[in-house]
Amino acid sequence: MKIRVYYEDTDCGNVVYYANYLRYMERSRTELLRDRGLDLCELQTRGYMFAVIEANVKYRASARYNDLLDVDSTIREHTSATVTFTTIIRNALGQTLVTGDVRLTCINAAGRACKIPGEVLRAIVGPDTPELSGP
Repeated sequence: MKIRVYYEDTDCGNVVYYANYLRYMERSRTELLRDRGLDLCELQTRGYMFAVIEANVKYRASARYNDLLDVDSTIREHTSATVTFTTIIRNALGQTLVTGDVRLTCINAAGRACKIPGEVLRAIVGPDTPELSGP
């Protein structure tokens, strides 16, 4: 997905404030899930949410005010209760600025970790995943 850097995203030097890259990663993850047919609001009404339990970010170069960024998230791995996303943020020249891995766990309405519902996990990782295939 494309994200334009606005003035509000930057520090006093017109460089993107480091924590805002996590916001860009969140948007990209949300759009990836939406593209796979998952509406996080609808999932929440069913009593399931995702919470970040680990984030690892590597900053390689800075984005600046008015840059157009390409933010690309993929699913790196999953378990029955967690999903790990890898995100790469590049500038318009294709230079990698930031990379990150973020692991989320599924939680229920009480805020406790739980298994991801089967139909949700299938939507996230795809129906052809061996451990999800079956009758």
